[in-house]
Amino acid sequence: MQEQTLTSQTSTSLGRSFDVYYRDAKRTKSMDRLNAMFLSEGGLAFDIGAHVGDRTGSFRRLGASVVSLEPQPQVFRALRLIYGRDDNITLRCEAVGARPGSVDLFLNTANPTISTASSALISAAQGSPRWVGQNWDGQIQVPMTTLDRLVDHYGLPDFVKIDVEGFECDVLMGLTCAVPALSFEFTTIQPEVTRCCLIRLKQLGDYEFNYSLGEDHALHHSCWIDADSLGQELTALPHLANSGDVFARLR
Repeated sequence: MQEQTLTSQTSTSLGRSFDVYYRDAKRTKSMDRLNAMFLSEGGLAFDIGAHVGDRTGSFRRLGASVVSLEPQPQVFRALRLIYGRDDNITLRCEAVGARPGSVDLFLNTANPTISTASSALISAAQGSPRWVGQNWDGQIQVPMTTLDRLVDHYGLPDFVKIDVEGFECDVLMGLTCAVPALSFEFTTIQPEVTRCCLIRLKQLGDYEFNYSLGEDHALHHSCWIDADSLGQELTALPHLANSGDVFARLR
């Protein structure tokens, strides 16, 4: 009975995700315009933490091939229903981290978009006004691969999108080559994860940076900045800013 209840909760929350991510034409247009800065016809993108695949859809509209990974089995089934017939999209029900193997995934069945492999994010969310009422009520073990393995198998991507709820630095630790461009999600409740990601990218290559807030899909700066300047700026954001995406590209 409990499993049926969790399945029902996830199905309801996935319906809300489709409303948010697929039925807002203005948001879709802004997302495509931003992604077009990094991808074009014939390119290759990795969508790490694909959820219901709105970014995957954007990358395909731009003419790119996509490798999409989503570790939540129920969410993955929805992703497969949407994109499983597209020969230019490869779908894998896996997490991505620092090393291959497996990882515990903490499920938020009422809000699967913030299910996470990071227990630190769950701890950081406690007491934060923007995270009130969030409950990670399930736990499963899922297979995990690395960005290096994906690169070895599919080739060097033009763009990598990483949105894995506090596990972003772990993902980047599994990458040992510089990719032309990427994005990773940041949250104001875990500035240490952002710092870790920036340090890792400085180790990998000569990157310049920008960011967007929330679901704006618009770069905050007209000119790209260095990692240290970005780190200081994001650290100074109020908690109510909550989250956004850092973008990095090789100079």
